Amino acid sequence: MEVSVIITSYNYEKYIKEAIDSVLNQTFQDFELIIIDDASTDSSYQIISEYAAKNDKIKVIRNTENQGLACSLQMAILSASGNWIAILESDDVWDLDYLEKKIDISKQYSSVGFIYNNVEFSGDNLDYAKQKFSKLIERNINRKYPKNMFYVFGFENPVLTMSSVFIKRDLFKSVDFNTPIDKLLDWYLYIQIARKTDFYYVDEKLTKWRQHEKSYINADGKIKFKFANICAYIEILKSEPLNIKLLFYILYSTFKMCLKRVRNYLFGGN
Repeated sequence: MEVSVIITSYNYEKYIKEAIDSVLNQTFQDFELIIIDDASTDSSYQIISEYAAKNDKIKVIRNTENQGLACSLQMAILSASGNWIAILESDDVWDLDYLEKKIDISKQYSSVGFIYNNVEFSGDNLDYAKQKFSKLIERNINRKYPKNMFYVFGFENPVLTMSSVFIKRDLFKSVDFNTPIDKLLDWYLYIQIARKTDFYYVDEKLTKWRQHEKSYINADGKIKFKFANICAYIEILKSEPLNIKLLFYILYSTFKMCLKRVRNYLFGGN
């Protein structure tokens, strides 16, 4: 099995069909689709079950109680058999050649274990989203790939959405999922993975990233403290206690982020 596609689902009955269809209709078909329903209270699980009954590519896992993204994602990865993990959030959609293009890149660059892409914004507040992420997208475009991005994540997460990532399954071995902030699980994981592999960015809008008030990142309001990245670096430092460069980078990153917090508090901003 070449690819294990993972969809984590919680109360997205409105969008889940479109997400599943965008996977099943891929031009590249050597995949399994693992859908983990995190104890949805709407009709999501019924919709998923109906798809699974008709297609043997689909494997369904259902949590009896809501476990959160970190636990659900880890369970799905442990159940995966593909060489690569592709994650699609249940309110997003892929272009139909998404997997084909990612596989082609993986064959071109043996050092690359993490491939991510540009996105098409859809849904609500599109002007705000485009403005908010425009500089980050520009920086992604201007880097030369393949690239070791371990020290890029200290100040920002360059990966717009988990629905754009394509990661070698073996890279998840020995990765800590105990993020201090569940909403920033992706940032916490990517830093650990970045220690192990090169990254490659595809400047094509292969993912439709839906913006809406009930999305996971917006569900419970604003995130107050964005230090999940620092915690990830500290976890790595524990296994590299003599790495002076990393130690000073952690101190510098922490200082810069605290300074940004103070500036935003005094003058406003995100």
